[in-house]
Amino acid sequence: MAVSAVKLRMLYIMKMLLDKTDEKHMMSAADIDKALHDYGMSADRKTVYSDIETLREFGLDILQAKGANGGYYAGHREFELPELKLLVDTVQASKFISRKKSEELIQKLESLASEYEARQLQRHVFIYNRPKTGNETIYYNVDQIHTAILENRQIQYQYAEWTVQKKLKPRKEGALYTVSPWAVTWDDANYYLIAYDKDADCIKHYRVDKMQQTHVTRQERIGKEKFLDFDLVEFSKKTFAMYGGHDEEVTLQCGNEIIGVILDRFGTDTMIVPVDGRQFRVHVLVAVSQQFFGWVTGIGDKLRIVGPEHVRKEYKEYLLKIIQGC
Repeated sequence: MAVSAVKLRMLYIMKMLLDKTDEKHMMSAADIDKALHDYGMSADRKTVYSDIETLREFGLDILQAKGANGGYYAGHREFELPELKLLVDTVQASKFISRKKSEELIQKLESLASEYEARQLQRHVFIYNRPKTGNETIYYNVDQIHTAILENRQIQYQYAEWTVQKKLKPRKEGALYTVSPWAVTWDDANYYLIAYDKDADCIKHYRVDKMQQTHVTRQERIGKEKFLDFDLVEFSKKTFAMYGGHDEEVTLQCGNEIIGVILDRFGTDTMIVPVDGRQFRVHVLVAVSQQFFGWVTGIGDKLRIVGPEHVRKEYKEYLLKIIQGC
C-alpha cells in the first residue's frame, strides 16, 4: 500500500471513531475493518491496532473497553455533551439569530459530537418555540464592529426603525451615523453596540440588528477617556431594556417576597436595608426612563419608589398619562 493510502486509512479510522463512537457505542478492530471497506480500503487487526496507537501518539483520546461487547471509542472531546446542549440552547434562544442561521450553527455543533449524541442535540432543539429574526445582516455587522475595535477604527452606518408595514426604515432620512465602537453586549436576547458619539459627547448604545450599510472607516476611534472607568455590568444593571434615561440614585422599598427579583436585576452585591419584618429598602443607580417605570409598575404593590421626590413625581406623571389614555 502506498504511503499516501496509509495516511488516508488512518484519517478514515480517526473520522469513524469521532463520528460513530462514544462511551456507549464502540467499534472492534473487525468493525473498523468492515467500515474501511466502505471507503475502498481494508486492514487486518494488527494494522488497525498499529494505526490506533499512532493516533494515540498524535493526541487523540482513544479508549478501549474489554469484554465480549468491548471495543474502541473516542474519549475526551473538545466539548462534552452538556456543554453542546448549553450552546444549542443559546443559539436557539437568541432572537437575533435567524432560523436559517440557527439550523446551520446547530448542525455544526452536532458535528462536534458522535452521531448518537448528535441525536440528543436534535431532540433538545425542538422543545423551543421562540421568535427569530429574519435579518441576517447582523452577522456582517458584528464582524465589522469587532474588526473596527481590533483595528482601532470608527464605524459608519444607517440606523433603522420598524414601520407598521413590518419593514426596517432608516432613521433621519438615511443619515449616516459615525461612532467609535468600544464594546458589544447581549441584553434581553439582543446584541447591542456600546460606542462613543462625538457629536453628543457621550456613550450610547445601538441595536446591532437595526444597523444597515455598516462599514469600517479610516478614522481612529476616539472617546477612550469615557471608557476608562466604564463598567459594562453596572451599565446593564441600571439600564432597563437598553433604553436610555437620566442616571439617578433611587431608593426602592420592597416586600420581602421580591428579594429574588431585586437581586436578579441589580446583583447579589446590592445592600439590603431591612425596614421591618416584611419589607426592605435598596439604594440603586438606575437610568430613569419609561422602561424603568414600566418595570416598577409590572411588579405591582410589592415595590414602590420612595426617593428622590422628583423621580416619584415623574413616576406619578407616567402613571397619570396611562390612566388618561384608558
